[in-house]
Amino acid sequence: MLRTITVGSCVSIQGTVVGNLPDGRISVQVGDKIYSGKPISTLNR
Repeated sequence: MLRTITVGSCVSIQGTVVGNLPDGRISVQVGDKIYSGKPISTLNR
């Protein structure tokens, strides 16, 4: 599943979810790199 996370105060990264961390952050993979950050909430319409 594709998700967007924030890393720091103004950097957003979008990638495939590879894991959930116990503090509420998620990890996403972009190419061969894995980034962890706070997920951006989605709008349900």
